Amino acid sequence: MVLSMKNSPWIFLFLIFDYLSALLAWALFFYLRKIWIENEPFEADDNFWLGLFLIPIFWMFLYFIQGTYQEMRRMFRLKLLNLTLSGSLLGSLVIFFAIILDDQVRNYEGYYWNVLILFGVHFTMTVVPRLLINTLLIHYIRGKGKGFRTLIIGGSEKAVDIYKEIIKNPKNVNSFVGYVNTNGNDRKLDDVLPYLGHFDQLDKVIPTFDIDEYIIAIESAEHNKLMHILLKVDDHASRIKTLPDTYAILSGKVKMTNIYGALLLEVISDVMPFWQKVVKRFMDFILSFVAIILLIPFYLFSAMAVKASSRGPIFFLQDRVGKNGKIFKIIKFRTMIVNAEKDGPQLSSKDDPRITKVGKFMRKTRLDEFPQFLNVLIGDMSIVGPRPERQFYIDQIAKIQPQYNQLTKVRPGITSWGQVKYGYAENVDQMLQRMKFDLLYLKNRSLSLDLKIMFYTLVIVLKAEGK
Repeated sequence: MVLSMKNSPWIFLFLIFDYLSALLAWALFFYLRKIWIENEPFEADDNFWLGLFLIPIFWMFLYFIQGTYQEMRRMFRLKLLNLTLSGSLLGSLVIFFAIILDDQVRNYEGYYWNVLILFGVHFTMTVVPRLLINTLLIHYIRGKGKGFRTLIIGGSEKAVDIYKEIIKNPKNVNSFVGYVNTNGNDRKLDDVLPYLGHFDQLDKVIPTFDIDEYIIAIESAEHNKLMHILLKVDDHASRIKTLPDTYAILSGKVKMTNIYGALLLEVISDVMPFWQKVVKRFMDFILSFVAIILLIPFYLFSAMAVKASSRGPIFFLQDRVGKNGKIFKIIKFRTMIVNAEKDGPQLSSKDDPRITKVGKFMRKTRLDEFPQFLNVLIGDMSIVGPRPERQFYIDQIAKIQPQYNQLTKVRPGITSWGQVKYGYAENVDQMLQRMKFDLLYLKNRSLSLDLKIMFYTLVIVLKAEGK
């Protein structure tokens, strides 16, 4: 979890009180259980002290998976109450079945009372300090210059109307830094906000003002211009809001956060919930570790086959663009002759003479990709994600379809929706076709979709239907 400097003090405060609440709640539960349920005098035995050490750690881990400490400055009361309620219920059930169920009780009512007391005590002792801290946070954010640093994109009369609608809201949490226009004649916000330049100068504006939120105040009917803007500002960290068209309203896509707010559509860049991201990374690590161990005989056999097929190294290492543009070395079994790209980057084709006989089989079964489990293990890749490409081809594709750069916002994968559909791309046109499926994956990411892609990849491997 990456903590920004803006969130860090509040997260630290929540962490301290969550830990103390969990510790005190367990102590009180242990006492009440002894007195009310077991009818025995309270005694701080080994189980009591062990629980004081382990139980708070468990609760902190559960809160982390929930995403409680993500975007803490945007954690308003209703969402915080919902997270606390669901987390307390889930955690109490886990503790009950893992620890308390083995306890001897006079009748089954004792089990019910154990769960109810644990849930009630923990929820109450957790939610009260959380709401108090959250109230302080809200008052702080509503202070002058303390809100979310907001940039308006557009300078028309519509932009003026949106600005006035937002600032008249008594619960406004936006702190406007200025605006950029998309049309040289649209400067109608000059009287109320600093003019920071034309949209084309946005690359200089963003790092200077550390923007939290963008409000795109142009008509959504201007699809080409809107797409260009979204691609430039969508960093999966800042919030983006646009004007909804009639279709978006009727289709239920408009997400409103308050009754008095301006009618704006919030663009959801990353649809995968935080807890699924945690589980996905955990699955990546465990499955890759197990795969590497189980595939050791295969690795040895493949290494000998590659070595016998042609002279040269066993493994093929190549620079690829990973998450957020980070360059990493992808690891594959070599399937081509040495110096296959002596004349510059070249994509392979079905009957490419550079591919060895062993390499053709490996590509059909995708076995040449198996060493990438090591890339997954060290965190450069995921098992499922858009296939990583070289910067050379990314530059070519981005000239035709700029949205390709969106694929570098997440970890690349060993397999992907596009890889299942198209396999190895033989030219830029096929890369563009594969990109459509990878973009669909990006906008529909979920654990269930990952499992489906893994299943179809396994079918391809077993049937040797790859290309």
